[in-house]
Parts: sequence; structure tokens; C-alpha cells
Amino acid sequence: MEKNLFIPLMIPDIQQQDIDAVTEVLQSGMLIQGKKVEALEEQIAAYLGVKHAIAVSNGTATLHLALIVLGIGPGDEVIVPALSYVATANVVELVGATPVFVDIELETFNINPNLIEAKITSRTKAIIPVHEFGLACNLRVINELAKKHQFAVIEDAACALGAKTGQIFAGTSGDLGSFSFHPRKAITSGEGGLLVTNNEALASQLRILRNHGIDARDGKMNFVAAGFNYRMTDIQAALVLSQFQRFEQILSSKQALAEIYFKELQDTDFVLPTVPENYVHTWQSFHVLVPEHIDRDSLIQQMKEEGVGVNLGAQCIPNETFYQRKYQLNCADLFPNALKANRKGLVLPLYERLNGSDLKQVCIILKQATNG
Repeated sequence: MEKNLFIPLMIPDIQQQDIDAVTEVLQSGMLIQGKKVEALEEQIAAYLGVKHAIAVSNGTATLHLALIVLGIGPGDEVIVPALSYVATANVVELVGATPVFVDIELETFNINPNLIEAKITSRTKAIIPVHEFGLACNLRVINELAKKHQFAVIEDAACALGAKTGQIFAGTSGDLGSFSFHPRKAITSGEGGLLVTNNEALASQLRILRNHGIDARDGKMNFVAAGFNYRMTDIQAALVLSQFQRFEQILSSKQALAEIYFKELQDTDFVLPTVPENYVHTWQSFHVLVPEHIDRDSLIQQMKEEGVGVNLGAQCIPNETFYQRKYQLNCADLFPNALKANRKGLVLPLYERLNGSDLKQVCIILKQATNG
């Protein structure tokens, strides 16, 4: 890496074949949800081994629709991790339900399964476990609790397409699984999302609600619900489809880069990610905790000045302004791990356009910034 170059946190690896795929759609004149969206749904469903995949406009829309088709609304509670991107809790608010926060494990940054049962009440209708930063969470315990207490599981696998627990793909063992194609994901459509399920009735409702509430039969549009315009365009689908052809190569590349970070930072005071045995991490983010004596925000600014685009990882959602004003929860007492991960968390650049020399230089700059 040349010293005068800036390494951003993420650059999507858009290649000529991806541009050609989009150009083909543009030249066809058929731009909205069509055959490319259908092909994307079929290929993702086959890859994950699920019956239904429903593409929509973005990852937040997936969670919003999931809650709606499960009939969740005012008076209901939905359990969510205290550490995630705010959309995980925002969608609960948007349907009029109440998010109930659970602290995380610092080792994995995922929801602590041992703390969930204490938060279950008669109003609990669902849980949204997040596979944070590309590492699957402990779905075995969560699904057992859901069965015992009869509530739904909506897996937020926005960062985790391809992640596994044993042979089980993240997003496939709950009632619904949600994925994102945001530019920081392994494959991207700019904006875009996708829901998967094995439930025929839920899949049918999702397809209707994403398209203005239209149930199209016998060539006629029948408006059967007050739906949304949450459609994915064929432009977006073509872009994702093209990248999906090299998806395993992308994941392998990210795994190799993660190993370089582990090697270069193993003798530092940074707390490195933990990958449990028999788990497959997709490395949407390489998220570390900075040493206690380091001010994380100052470090971010210093790294950017030195040419490295690092950033914080995820929000301690109940500590954000809206949630503090509404619920006034003492995060230091209730969610100490989520608060620490938010305040000390640092995401390092990791994407397939980087090479080993780039990452070693990132680590040199990082060490210099924290030892000075």
C-alpha cells in the first residue's frame, strides 16, 4: 500500500461482468421486478436449501415485512439484542410493538442465549436474533425457547449470508430469515434485501405485501391488502446475481484476509474476534475491541488521518437518543457488554480488493497509533 493512498472501510468489488449484467437489463427496457428478481430468488433459495426466497428493496424492509406477516403490533413485545444496527429495533417500533433488549456475549458480539428466558413474558411474540458481523448466533437455544414459549424467530442475517453453525446456514432455522445486499455486504445491489422461509403461507403474504398488496391471478391485479412498494428492481437483482456466481470465492478471500489480521494482531492488547468450533464466519466485519487505555473515537480519527478508514462497529441501541428518551434504561447496569462493544469496538477494512500487504500496513499503522 502506498502511503498516499487511502484505504476505505469497504469498497464493493464490482467487476466488468457485473456492469455487463446491469447493462443488459438497462438495454432490455424491463427494469422493475421481473425475471432477474425471480432468478435471484431461485438461486439463493437453492443455495440455502429453503423453499422460498422473497427479494425486496432493502434489509430493513425485510424485517418490517416479517413482523407484519406474523401479525405483530401494539401490545406485543419482541426480544432483540442490545447491540446491533438500530434498524433491528426500529422495525419493532414501526409496527407499534415494544423492543425488549437483551445483552450480548463479548466473545461473539451476539445475543447472550442465557439471558433471554428472563425477558420472556406473556406479551412476547417474537425474537430477532442477529448474526452480528457475519457470525451465526446460538440458534439451538433460541429455537428451543421459542418452541417452549410459543413465539416466532426472525433471524437477522443481514451480515451473514453463507455463515453456518455446523451444516446449518444462518437465516434458515427460524420462521423467517432476513438478508441484506447493502454495499458493506459480501455481495451488493446498492440497496436490497431478501427474506427466506419454508412457510408457504408466510411467503405468499410477503410477495403480496411487497407489491402494493396485489394478489395477481389469471392475469388480473387483485388488491387484497394495504401493501407497500418494497420491490427489488431487475437492475439490482442482475447486479447481485452476477456477484453470486463468485460468492464462494469472495468468502474464501475474506477468510484468508481475516487470518492475516489474527496473525498480525495476536500479540497486541486488542481483543480479537472469537469463532466457536464448527462455526463458519463470513467476516462482513473484522471487529475488535481496543485496549482500555485507548480512546476509540480519537483512534478512529487518527487512523483516518493516516489513510485507513476504520469505524465503530454497531450501536448499543437502548443507549441511542430515541430509545433513551422513550425507555430511559440504565445501559451500564442492564447491558454492560453491549455498551462496551459500542464504545470500544473498532471495525478494520476487510474486503476482497485488499491483499495481504494492505492488511499488514493497516496493522502497522494501528500499532503505531496505539503505542505512541
